[in-house]
Amino acid sequence: MDVRMRINRWTEGRRELLYGQRMASGLVQPHFVVEGDGVDEAIPSLPGIHRQSVDVLRERVAKDVAMGLKGHMLFPVHAQSEKDAAGTLGLNDDGPMMRALRALREDHGDAVVLMADVCMCTVTDHGHCGHVHEGTIANDRTVSTLAKMAVVAAEAGADYVGASDMMDGRVGAIRKALEDAGHHQTGVLSYAVKFASAFYGPFRDAAGSSPQEGDRRSHQMDPRSPVREAVMEAKMDEDEGADVLMVKPALAYLDVVAAVRGATHRPLAVYNVSGEYAMVHAQHPELSERRRVVEELMHAFRRAGADLVVTYHAREILAEGWMEAEA
Repeated sequence: MDVRMRINRWTEGRRELLYGQRMASGLVQPHFVVEGDGVDEAIPSLPGIHRQSVDVLRERVAKDVAMGLKGHMLFPVHAQSEKDAAGTLGLNDDGPMMRALRALREDHGDAVVLMADVCMCTVTDHGHCGHVHEGTIANDRTVSTLAKMAVVAAEAGADYVGASDMMDGRVGAIRKALEDAGHHQTGVLSYAVKFASAFYGPFRDAAGSSPQEGDRRSHQMDPRSPVREAVMEAKMDEDEGADVLMVKPALAYLDVVAAVRGATHRPLAVYNVSGEYAMVHAQHPELSERRRVVEELMHAFRRAGADLVVTYHAREILAEGWMEAEA
């Protein structure tokens, strides 16, 4: 079975996140999870965003949930010295992201929607999104590892596994692996249209995921690509069983968002990425100055067709009561 329509309806949290009528109900906050205890480390290139150990993250998410923020996307951060070429850390069910998934599920049950990143860039010593063979990414070997990583995340409690690598065929392989392991309720959030963008710098600082050499242009989409190629990518992932589709970045690709929305049927997310967030903060460092800019961005994403917005602004939107009356 390639598509399970019930996945997006499985819990109250998923239904509210995907189908809620208030614009703020479809926001997802990213988090960076590290080893240790009591770690709450500011990320200079992402003002207001921290790397946090599981204990601190639990406290942070509890406050977020109390404000009504249901969507949470987790990224693991590992010391470079612990990584290897094979991305072994990605299969460790006791890594910081996996422990965070279990802890947050214990704390909040189905009231939250937990999304776990499934990509090898944060767990390989070379920083690429897959296994490297003779200087190139080995697509099919990488897909096999990603499917195993997805099962580990599902077993830890993820609602959705985020396939953010852009390898060919990975959505179908992940769906099959989840089915074979009995995780019929776990969804696949496909980064269906992910560009090799210059807007990712602060994220790579935060996650320690920059390639040690080379780049990701062999698998991420060329920013010059025609819209029809983006639509083709999204439709292929939908056909392979993706439960939610993603366009990343958001702001520079609103034409792509609109085209993908018109050509596909599954819920559509956009990622308001780190570089976009950092630009807003650079222009408007004071909270009082940011409201109109942030609200304008969120309206643009929704108008282009996004059902969900993954954004580092999510917390301040809820905390400050922005967009409360918006539907």
